[in-house]
Amino acid sequence: MHLHIKNLIEQGENQQLDFKFAVTDARKIARSLAAFANTDGGRLLIGVKDNGKVAGVRSEEEYFMLEAAATMYCTPAVYFETVEWNIEGKRVLEVIIPKSDKKPHYAPQSPEKPMVYVRVDDQNLLANSVLLKVWLREKKQRGTRLQYTDSEKLLLEYLRQNQRITLLEFRKMAAITRRKAETILVNFILLKVISIHITEQGTYYTLNQETTSDITTSENNN
Repeated sequence: MHLHIKNLIEQGENQQLDFKFAVTDARKIARSLAAFANTDGGRLLIGVKDNGKVAGVRSEEEYFMLEAAATMYCTPAVYFETVEWNIEGKRVLEVIIPKSDKKPHYAPQSPEKPMVYVRVDDQNLLANSVLLKVWLREKKQRGTRLQYTDSEKLLLEYLRQNQRITLLEFRKMAAITRRKAETILVNFILLKVISIHITEQGTYYTLNQETTSDITTSENNN
């Protein structure tokens, strides 16, 4: 087996690597392409089973389905490159997806419902509205300024005493609207005060310990 492919397979599926036995659904593969582009980029190995066994690409149609997934079912279209490998007489297609500067890329959750996916470990998960607003602000390249109202102070104090908080928990605790709660979370994420964590069970936020002292100093000076 070629050393490059062998090394990739030995890594196992992860945030930047996914194995596909076959491409049979352009809409479904579009989610993987969009998730990689929206996150850190990555690779698909087509013709490799989930357990790492090389099965080989079965049909030329699989490349055309990739093209359809990237151009017809991803919005905006996702750029990718391919390298074909011959592994012990079997063809493996390496699909390389760079991290995109055009995110968010949407892919269909259902035929009528395009959604934004991100890559978390070895899964494609749905992004939430807070992350989308973070990306929008980053794209505008505008500075972030904070006023320390009771809501901001309450959030920081809660996270100093607890490991995590959800958007709903913050809204209820601070008795504020969803829009205001999202704006505060977006501001803190952009300032690297808190981190966003997207999981299968939901999204939550934690305090970045390395920035806590800076925030404390700033609060004390106000």
